[in-house]
Amino acid sequence: MNPEKAKTFLTEDLGKEGFADVRIARADSIPQAAGRLRTFLAAGRHGTMGWMAETEERRGNPQKLWPEARTVVLAAMEYGPEDGNEPLAALERRDRGTISVYARNRDYHDVVKGKLKQAAGRFAAKTGEQVKVFVDTAPVMEKPLGAAAGLGWQGKHTNLVSRRLGSWFFIGAIFTTADLPPDEAETDHCGSCRACLDICPTDAFPAPYQLDARRCISYLTIEHAGPIPEEFRPAMGNRIYGCDDCLAACPWNKFAGAAREAKLKARDDLKSPAICDLLMLDDAKFRAMFSGSPIKRIGRNRFIRNVLIAAGNSGKAELAGDVAPHLEDPDPVVRETAHWALDRLKSAVQIKDLNSKAALTEGENSATQNRRKKSP
Repeated sequence: MNPEKAKTFLTEDLGKEGFADVRIARADSIPQAAGRLRTFLAAGRHGTMGWMAETEERRGNPQKLWPEARTVVLAAMEYGPEDGNEPLAALERRDRGTISVYARNRDYHDVVKGKLKQAAGRFAAKTGEQVKVFVDTAPVMEKPLGAAAGLGWQGKHTNLVSRRLGSWFFIGAIFTTADLPPDEAETDHCGSCRACLDICPTDAFPAPYQLDARRCISYLTIEHAGPIPEEFRPAMGNRIYGCDDCLAACPWNKFAGAAREAKLKARDDLKSPAICDLLMLDDAKFRAMFSGSPIKRIGRNRFIRNVLIAAGNSGKAELAGDVAPHLEDPDPVVRETAHWALDRLKSAVQIKDLNSKAALTEGENSATQNRRKKSP
């Protein structure tokens, strides 16, 4: 099969598997990636994600990961919310937790990888070429490769942005020994827009196109295992797993919808779960609720830590009774976070009481003044 026909065969087959867009890059198309990764790691912006430093050489150069690879096929699967305003609107429901849109259904690693394997297997059988499939967990820099392939461009929030899909899509990669015709790289269409930078609640972007993961709520709630620094806790609001703010703010999302029927549908119970219910989860209940979900990967203790912070930020005094039992939790991080949450809730109650007293006093003073005015 000639290269053009092989490319068409694979692209069309991936489309049938539900991928909204498919583009091709050469395996040696991101020579600048290794230097950028080195700078990122040297600045310590990867935080506690030691595996990034451990796999630096392979991550920075696809051909170090698999020397025989000639081509990388990048496939995008849409997962955006049905209502584009919902991820931001949900932040106002302080008695409920907000889960990143991508994590509201089955683990995308399994979904995307399964579909990629099906198409890659048929391609290998048809062409006799070797293939390897990667989805996020392997040391592959999908975003620079996606930009080189023309799938999108890396926006100022460092995520890939597509003119067809906005910011809401997963990226899967097929490495192959086949020498397929590459697509043209995409150009940057961010212009002067700063929406994704300005909306970040923890100022995780030191500059456009740069991310300090140590300040990112997605990193803090998912990758970071210890206590979350107190300076970031108030800004987390009710975000209990990930953060979608920079994605949701992207103006290019208005053009998304090239493959609405293929996107993953959110589970109703994960759209805006009640904080009081989540605080009742022990390990067994946590595993049952999040079976097949990417949330299960962080474990019950880290998840409860996040929920306790959301409770502390809620301003809802009635949640104190749900927080209190965690003062005796076996996990020291959970116990410390529970103390912090209760202190926040007590402060919120005290402020509310002070405001009520102030309003009452003001009302009494107004009534007294009115009586005086009416006196002869």
